[in-house]
Amino acid sequence: MRLSRWSFDRKNRIRGYFDKFPNSTIYFKRIKRYYSVYSLDWCQEDPMVTMEDREEMQQLLNKEIGRLEAYENRKSREHL
Repeated sequence: MRLSRWSFDRKNRIRGYFDKFPNSTIYFKRIKRYYSVYSLDWCQEDPMVTMEDREEMQQLLNKEIGRLEAYENRKSREHL
């Protein structure tokens, strides 16, 4: 999966677009120093979004904007 493009939305949110889900918009919200999937406008033409897809999308976006280290060091990661 690749991050096709992204843009800032209002209220500390980012809209992300991925090649695996070309017709869907994924919204990310900032949590402390990294961004996490908040919601999505899913199109039925795209495959279902799995937890593994969501994890990969979060990694790709945080890497793109320079916050991958904060994302990988988050507290919730300790429970995985």
